[in-house]
Amino acid sequence: MASATAPRVVSRTPSARNHDGGPSVKAAPFGIRDKIGYMFGDVGNCFILSLVNGFVLKFYTDGLGIPAAIVGVTMMLTKVFDAFVDVYVGNKADESHAKPGEGRFRPWIRRFRYPFILVSILLFLPMVASWALPAKVAYIAVTYVLFNVFLSTVNIPYGALASALSARSDERASLSTYRSTGSAIANVATGYMIPMFMYETDANGNLAVSATHFFLIAIVCGALAYLSYEITVRLTTERTNVQTGRKLDAKKMVTSMFQDRALLALIVADFFVVINQQLASINQTFLFDTYFHSKTGMAIAVMFNFITVLVLAPFATGIARRFGKRETSVVTLAFAVVIYGIMYFAHLTDWRVYLVLMFFGAIGAGYFNLMVWAFITDVIDHHQAITKIREDGTIYGLNSWARKMGQAASNGISGLLLGFIGYRSAAGHAVTQSAGTVEGVYALTTLLPVVCLGIAALILAFWYPLGKKEIAETERILAEDRAKLEAEGAKA
Repeated sequence: MASATAPRVVSRTPSARNHDGGPSVKAAPFGIRDKIGYMFGDVGNCFILSLVNGFVLKFYTDGLGIPAAIVGVTMMLTKVFDAFVDVYVGNKADESHAKPGEGRFRPWIRRFRYPFILVSILLFLPMVASWALPAKVAYIAVTYVLFNVFLSTVNIPYGALASALSARSDERASLSTYRSTGSAIANVATGYMIPMFMYETDANGNLAVSATHFFLIAIVCGALAYLSYEITVRLTTERTNVQTGRKLDAKKMVTSMFQDRALLALIVADFFVVINQQLASINQTFLFDTYFHSKTGMAIAVMFNFITVLVLAPFATGIARRFGKRETSVVTLAFAVVIYGIMYFAHLTDWRVYLVLMFFGAIGAGYFNLMVWAFITDVIDHHQAITKIREDGTIYGLNSWARKMGQAASNGISGLLLGFIGYRSAAGHAVTQSAGTVEGVYALTTLLPVVCLGIAALILAFWYPLGKKEIAETERILAEDRAKLEAEGAKA
């Protein structure tokens, strides 16, 4: 994975240096403006992503009347393509030159928010419901590909923006906290409000998914995203400008992945957790619509996926520090498996009771999601201890690629399984699903977490090698390496 090309530093103001001796830009000190501005970037992202990730499959099947299996396969294939787009956009953003007063990454957000928001709205065109099936499939294929391409042009530079706002690790950590807060704000707001407005009453007095309502919801989410991105562009200041000059070596990247047990195990475990996370978001929409018939329950269930993160955040770091990240993640994932297993066998009919158990299941699954970035840091340190090479970006990129593959798989799995259990798509009309289909939706929603989270727990327990003791040993090796370098520098 290592490149022989030395990092190339580019600075607009060579006389200005940051605390690490790296290049910096003459600007106001890092502060609350940057934190608020960066937070609103993920508010903007999640106003759109919450709508698309949580509800676009529902819109395609019940709003447009496209069979679930066709939708699932189409979305899966386009998501696979998107995983490689991320790598390309990341390289192009790294190669771009800082513009006076703007930096390298903010111009990407400022320019590409327009096509991204436009395509996000085009995903929900209501008139498509009257088209022939081949035209509908072509429509979702083209618009979903464009959506993912333009998402990359905004989201990848946004992620890289944090490193340009400050070179200090503690300040970057605060940006991460603000980003998570922004994500939670948008996800809770959209998760609660969208189910309240996505339906209309048909001639028989039944609630049915409204393609027109979804279109209006998309316009509102797009407008809120635009305002959020504007705040990000106006309040943030890029202070450091570093270009590595490295080129992606796909062969070395893949070879290194298969030689590093910790990296490979984490990638596979995260793959299954991401599948569960995506399937939970999708399947809960169908569950509360067809099984519980409660849009209030649906809104609360969607919010649970994000509220649990806020509940865990104050305690997760302390728990992991005392007992170990791998050890506690295995326990919490196993706990979630037990909870979802109970939900399956109990065959609950009261959505309130279901939500109580679901909350505890989400707590168990959510702990790993909070810890995953710390897992990646451990893997990066372990890789450095073995190879004596620090490759943060490449390892982060590999895990990001795996997460996109998980998202692609979840889209395909959900659509195919809904088709397998006989789910009937609607086109703006109330459709009565068969008793077997309704029971199948309940089974999918409760059993898939048992399978996915169970596999992830087993991987962490028996394949992933970095427990608390191993991480301490890695830290010892890195400390010795640093001491040797300092001693050699002193002699020189």
